[in-house]
Amino acid sequence: MRRSHRRPALRCLATLAFSLVALTGCSGESGGQAAATSSSATPSAPAGGTAPTTAPGDGADPAGTASPATAASWAGTKQFVQIDDARTSDGRTYLLVRPAQKKAHPQFEAWVIVPGEGPYTEVRMADDATVLLSVPLGDGKHPASYSQAEFVSRLTAQPSPARSRLGYDLSFDGQGQVTRLQSLYTP
Repeated sequence: MRRSHRRPALRCLATLAFSLVALTGCSGESGGQAAATSSSATPSAPAGGTAPTTAPGDGADPAGTASPATAASWAGTKQFVQIDDARTSDGRTYLLVRPAQKKAHPQFEAWVIVPGEGPYTEVRMADDATVLLSVPLGDGKHPASYSQAEFVSRLTAQPSPARSRLGYDLSFDGQGQVTRLQSLYTP
């Protein structure tokens, strides 16, 4: 008697599980993640997420950088990114960023950076943003505080191919400005 009640329950659970898998697979997002999901991007977790970007032709300028609307979509989030370039203008620091992923290095206490694809987005750093750098941009394995000007100087001194191997955890305020930048230790 008990067995006859289990089969319909198992069929119902199997149908529910299959439906969830089908819905997740058909959501149109890569990896089955919802568009609202953002990367937690904490150094203690080897998870890397990507944020929505603007494809060329969808608000991107001819140089291939996405519109400021993309940066505003990151407001109040944490993102893991690559930084292609940085500049200071009128006393403000601007970064060209795009989402990337990070994975724990299999042999060392470090990260492996998986480059992102698509256009770069220009974001502004808040005037009082914290900049924490470690090797190779910083002087040590553990993050130390640097000024925004020193960060721009150290980043732009790196050749472009070397920049693509670096990754950063960024925290954004409610207006889409970077309030915290931390480079990851990469051997």
